[in-house]
Amino acid sequence: MAHGGFFVRILALQLKRIGDLVLTTPALRMLRAAWPEAHLALGVNAGCAPLLGAIAPINAALVFGPGRGFAPWQQVLTGPWDLCLDFTGNDRSALATALSRAKQRTTFAWLRRNRIRALGYRRFVDSSVRERHTVDHYCDLSAAVIPSGASPEPTAPELRLPVEAQDQATALLAAHGIDEHAFALLHPGTARPEKFWLAERWAQVAAELRERHGLAAVLTGGSEAIELAHAAGIATAAPAGSANLAGKMDLLTLAALAERARIVISCDTAMVHLAAAFRTPQIALFGPTNPFHWRPRHDRALVLSAAQPDAPLTDFQPRMKGAPMERISTAVVIRATESLLLSK
Repeated sequence: MAHGGFFVRILALQLKRIGDLVLTTPALRMLRAAWPEAHLALGVNAGCAPLLGAIAPINAALVFGPGRGFAPWQQVLTGPWDLCLDFTGNDRSALATALSRAKQRTTFAWLRRNRIRALGYRRFVDSSVRERHTVDHYCDLSAAVIPSGASPEPTAPELRLPVEAQDQATALLAAHGIDEHAFALLHPGTARPEKFWLAERWAQVAAELRERHGLAAVLTGGSEAIELAHAAGIATAAPAGSANLAGKMDLLTLAALAERARIVISCDTAMVHLAAAFRTPQIALFGPTNPFHWRPRHDRALVLSAAQPDAPLTDFQPRMKGAPMERISTAVVIRATESLLLSK
C-alpha cells in the first residue's frame, strides 16, 4: 500500500520496441530516486527482454509475448500494486493497467481519445508526444506522480551491462581478429528499408576509417533477411580487416560493442539509443523520420538529416519533414567522423 506518498509496489509498462525501452530509463530512474525502497517492476515485450539485466532501477520484470502464456498476466493480477504507470498506450498495456487494480493508474492524456482503453486509468497526464523529445515525454509521466519538490530534471538514457555481456563482446571481437580498442561500429540495418543508406557509401566510410584512423569496421545488424543481405553487400565492398557480425550476437552483446567502439555510425534505429546510453561518439543518419523526437542529445553525438544534408543539424523542430536517405553524401558523413574522432 501507499503510505504518506510512498509507493511500496510500482508497475511500469513499456511494451514498445527496444529504442522506446532505452529512452524510458530516465523516467525509471526518476521513480527510483523518489522511492529508493519501493519494489519497481517493469513490463516489456519479449523482444526487449534481453535488455532487462542492464536496467539498474528495476527489481523485477514481466515479459509479454509469444511463449509467455498467462505468466505475465498472473504477475499483473497478483501484484498487489500501489501505482501503475503505462508508458505504452496500446490495447495490451491498457488491459494490463486495468487488471493491475492499482489505486493509482496513470497514463498520457492522449489516450482519452480511445474511450475503451481510457476505462482502465484513473489519471491522465498532459504531455504532447509531437512537441516533446521521447525522453522528455516519458519523464513527464514519472514527474506527474512523484512528490512535489522531488522531481529531478530529465536525464539521459543509461544502461549498465553485466560482466557476461562484456566478456561475450570481447570474445566475439577476438574470434574475428578485431582489436577491441581500435574499431568503429557501423550499424546499417533497420526493419524499414526506406531507412537504408546506400551500401557503397557505407563501404567508402569503412575505408576512410581504416586509412585515416586505423579503425577496423565492425558491421552489425538484426537477423532479418533484408538486414543480413544489406550488411553482406556492404561487407563485400568493405576494406580488408572489416568484420560482418550482423545477426551473430544477442542484444546485450551488441550493446557491449556499442559501449566500447571508438565511434558508432548508424541509421535511425535502436542502435542510436544503445550508443547514446553509453555516450559513445556517434553519428545518427535520419532520412524519412524526424530526428526531433529520437535524436541522441549528448555532446559526442552528431545528427545528419537527409532533409538538410549539408552539415550536422543544430536546430531541431517538431514538424521537420524527412527526405530520401541517398541525399546524405559520403563526404558529409566522413567530415562528421573527422570532427568526432579528432576532437579531444
